[in-house]
Amino acid sequence: LGKREPQIYGTLTLEEIKKYTQQMLLDCPHDLVWFESNSEEEIVELLHAAERDSILGIVMNPGAFSHTSLAIYDALRSVSCIVVETHLSNVYERGGIRSKLLTAKACEIIMSGLGKDAYHMACRAILCKKG
Repeated sequence: LGKREPQIYGTLTLEEIKKYTQQMLLDCPHDLVWFESNSEEEIVELLHAAERDSILGIVMNPGAFSHTSLAIYDALRSVSCIVVETHLSNVYERGGIRSKLLTAKACEIIMSGLGKDAYHMACRAILCKKG
């Protein structure tokens, strides 16, 4: 992130987006736990662990897995907390396979096209839903 297709994803690295998100959520009473993986298996395991740990919510950007992963979709269906699927780019504007979000069908909220604001807005959405 930050180097690949900056015209679509922007120029910020994931580390910079994390810092920005945490600054935007200084008033949030909950801890944020960040996890990044290119492994479908690791993502599925984390989702199962989230259910066991009774967390408040999940903000997830499954990237290309969002279009193809039945395993992540099934794991998301087993989670009882609020799940927000986020995408930095507007996936619907991109068309084709990128506009078909399999994993989003297992999520309560979908955010697409918000760029660097996607993550903190998704956290705010979880807090609003939880009241």
